[in-house]
Amino acid sequence: MAPGLKVKIGGKRQQQDGPQSAPKPKAPKRAARNKRKTTDDDYEYDQEAQAEIPIGAEVVGVGADDLEEMSDEETAFPYQAGPEPETYKDYSALSLKDDHSNRPLWVTPDGRIFLETYSPVYKQAYDFLIAIAEPVCRPESVHEYTLTPHSLYAAVSVGLEASTIITVLNRLSKVTLPKEIQDFIHQSTGNYGKVKLVLQRNKFFVESRFPEVLQQLSKDEIIGAARAHADMDVFQVSKGLREQAAVDLMAVDVDDGIAGPTGDDATIDPTAGAAEALAQTANPDRDLHSFEIIPEKVESVKARCLNPVINMPMLEEYDFKNDSVNPDLQIELKPHVKLRPFQEKSMAKMFGNGRARSGIIVLPCGAGKTLVGVTASSRIRKSVLCLVTNSVSVDQWKHQFKLWSNLQDHQITRFTSEHKEPFIGASNVCITTYTMIAYTGQRSEEAARVMEQISGREWGLILLDEVHVVPAQMFRKVIGIVKAHTKLGLTATLVREDDRITDLNFLIGPKLYEANWLDLTRAGHIANVQCAEVWCPMTKEFYKEYLKPENSGRKQLLYGMNPNKFQACQFLMEYHERVRGDKVIVFSDNVFALREYATKLNRPFIYGGTGHQERTRVLYNFKHNPQVNTVFLSKVGDNSIDIPEANVLVQISSHAGSRRQEAQRLGRILRAKQSRPTGAGGSAEEFNAFFYTLVSTDTQEMFYSTKRQQFLVDQGYSFKVITNLLDSAQGQQLHYSTKDAQLDLLAHVLSAGEKDVEEVDDVKDDVARTARGLSSQRTKGNMAKMSGADGLTYMEIKSAPKRRGPQQHSKHWKAAARKPAQLSLL
Repeated sequence: MAPGLKVKIGGKRQQQDGPQSAPKPKAPKRAARNKRKTTDDDYEYDQEAQAEIPIGAEVVGVGADDLEEMSDEETAFPYQAGPEPETYKDYSALSLKDDHSNRPLWVTPDGRIFLETYSPVYKQAYDFLIAIAEPVCRPESVHEYTLTPHSLYAAVSVGLEASTIITVLNRLSKVTLPKEIQDFIHQSTGNYGKVKLVLQRNKFFVESRFPEVLQQLSKDEIIGAARAHADMDVFQVSKGLREQAAVDLMAVDVDDGIAGPTGDDATIDPTAGAAEALAQTANPDRDLHSFEIIPEKVESVKARCLNPVINMPMLEEYDFKNDSVNPDLQIELKPHVKLRPFQEKSMAKMFGNGRARSGIIVLPCGAGKTLVGVTASSRIRKSVLCLVTNSVSVDQWKHQFKLWSNLQDHQITRFTSEHKEPFIGASNVCITTYTMIAYTGQRSEEAARVMEQISGREWGLILLDEVHVVPAQMFRKVIGIVKAHTKLGLTATLVREDDRITDLNFLIGPKLYEANWLDLTRAGHIANVQCAEVWCPMTKEFYKEYLKPENSGRKQLLYGMNPNKFQACQFLMEYHERVRGDKVIVFSDNVFALREYATKLNRPFIYGGTGHQERTRVLYNFKHNPQVNTVFLSKVGDNSIDIPEANVLVQISSHAGSRRQEAQRLGRILRAKQSRPTGAGGSAEEFNAFFYTLVSTDTQEMFYSTKRQQFLVDQGYSFKVITNLLDSAQGQQLHYSTKDAQLDLLAHVLSAGEKDVEEVDDVKDDVARTARGLSSQRTKGNMAKMSGADGLTYMEIKSAPKRRGPQQHSKHWKAAARKPAQLSLL
C-alpha cells in the first residue's frame, strides 16, 4: 500500500481506515520537539518540528537523528484544530494514484483538503475549491480547506450538483476519493437547491426541476394553504438556463497537468462586455416546474421549508430581466471601467444563470468591493438601497457611484443624521446607515417621511457593506422594514469572535466568492505589506503600577501609555514622514491615549465625538495636503473609510484579541500603490506598505496580539518581531526620555477618571452602538473613588470660629464642599 499524508491532530491516535490495532509505544523525543507556542483559537504547533511532515513517500526536513527516534507510523507534525482534544489521524491507508505528482489536492476522510499552490493547475483547482469548501489557512505553499454543509450549499447555489463535485474532486485528488467524503457530499447536497423562491413579474413562485418535490410541498398543510391557486397538481413549466459558473468549474483537466478552459483568459474575456461574458442559452433537457404562492405568506413558506420535517432550504433568485413592474434605474458603467479577473468571477457567481442570487462576496480591503457593488447595481438596473456603517462611508459610496457609473446627483439620495434627502423619480440609489434603518425611537418629521418612502418601495438590490458587523437581531429589523429582491453582502473579513457569522448564511445567502489575499498581492492588485510586531519594554515605574491589584481597571491605559511605546510611535512616525515621505495612520482604541499621543505630537485626530464636517476636513487634508502626513484614528476608522494614500499604519491600542479588527486595520493600507514598478505587478519581495503593532512586553497585550494576528497568518502573512527599534533612535529628541517626564506622565495616567480609563466604545453612527444597547459593568472600587478623592487626602486647616446663623452655616458648608483648595496630593 502506498504511503499517504500523515497529520497529527492532537495526542490520541486514531486509525481512519482498516481494523483498529493496538498503538505502538512511542519513541522518546528530544526536548526541543516539546516546545509549544499557543496562538489564536487554541492552535498549537512545534516551532522546530513544523517541517517534519511525511508527504507521500518523501519526508521533508527530517535529519538522521530524527529518523532514528521515529517509528514507521509516527508523525512529527502536531496540529490541533479548535478546542478538540489532541488526537493522531493516520492517513497512510489512503491509496496514491500513479500520476499523483500531476494532481494538486490531498483529500482526507474527515473533510480536510490540502492544495499545493505550486501545481500547474493551481488557479483552476483554487476556483473549484473556493466554490465547494471553506478556507482554513492559506499560506504561501500549501492551503488547507474544509468541506462543510454551508460550503456545499453555496456550491449547489451556483449550479454544481453532487455528482459534478465528486467527479471533479476525484479528478484533482492525489488519492482515491474516500467513501466518507462521497457520502458526506451526497447527504449535504441531497435537498439543497431542489427548491427555489423566485420573484417574477412581481409574483413569488416556488420553483424546482423535480415535479415530485413540488407535489410533496403542496401536500404540506402550511405550504398548500399558501398557494395562490387551489389546483395542487397543476404546475407551470419553463425552460431552464445553463449555469455558466458551473460549466467553467467542471472544465478542469489535470490528467496531463494541463489546465482546462477555466483560466482567467479562457473563462471570461476581459475585453468582452458583461452581457457577452455571461451569455446564457436555454437547456432543452432541463424543465423548470413552479407554482405561485401568496406574497403575504412567503416568510411562513421559507420557515416551513427550513423545518426538519421537510428540510429543503430555499434558494432565492431574482428574474430582474423580466421584472416589468418595478421601474428601471438608468445606470451604466462608464466606458473606461474594466473589471479585474477576480471581480468578474464574483459577478459570474452572482449572475451565473441570468438571474440575480443573494449571497456574500469576500474580497480583501482595497481590492475593489465598492466597484463590485456598483457593477451589480448596473446589471440589475433597479432601485438600490446601500447600507453602510457610518456617515463618512455614505459620502464615499456616493462618490464611488458617481466615479464608476453615469448616475447624477439627483439619482443618489443620502439618509443620515445630517442629510435627509427626498427621493426624486421612480427609481434611484439610496445610501444610508444600518442604524438609521433599524432605529425604533421617535424620528423627526423629515426622517419619518424618508423612512416611509424606503419601507414603501420595492428594492431590486440591497448592498450590505462590511456585512460581518451586522448582528442577526439588527439585520432582522432591516429586512422586516425593507422589501428587496436581492441581498448582496460585501466584506473582507468574514469572521466574528462569536458564533453569529453562520447566521448570515440564512439571513443573506451563501458565500458566492472569496479571493486569495496572496494571489492578489502577487498580481499587484493590492499592496505588498511588511507586518511587524514591535516589542516595547515597560518602564520600571509603569510596570510597578501595572502589577498592583488596585490598578486592574487601568491596565490597558498603562501599557498603552508606556513611555517606550510612545517613543517607538514617535520614531516610526517621524522616520516615515521625513525619510520616506509616507502617509501614516496611527490607531488607538482608547480615546485618552489617542488624545495624549496626538496632542503631544501635534497631529490631527478623529474619534467618535468628532463631528462629520471635522472628520471630512481632516481626511481631506490628510489626502491632499503635503504638510499633513499623519492622522490619529480611533476605532471609527476600522471600517469603510477610504484612505488610498496611506501606506504606513502604527497600532498603539486595540480591542483585545479581535482578529477582524486586525485585518480591517491592515486593509486601510492595502490599496494598490502607484509606486509599484511597471511590469507584472512588481517584485513580490518589494514591500510598499508597512504595518506596525506596538506591544508592551510582559503584559496582557502580548497574549492579545498573538490572537489578533491569527486571521492574517491564515491568509499567508508573516509578522517580523522587532525588539531593538529604539537603538536606531540614538541622538533623536524623543518625548518622555527623562525620568521626570515619565513620572509626570505616570501621575497623569493614574489621575485619569474612569471614563478615560475604560475602553470607550466611541463608534458614532455605527452598528456597534445599536447592537450594544443598554448595559452595565461591575468594576472594583473603593470609597475614595466614590468620593472623587482617589489618590488624594484631606488636610485639616484650623481657623477662628465665627458665629453664624443656621441658614448661613448651611451655605458655608455647601460652598466649602465645592472648593478643591482644601485637597492636596500626598
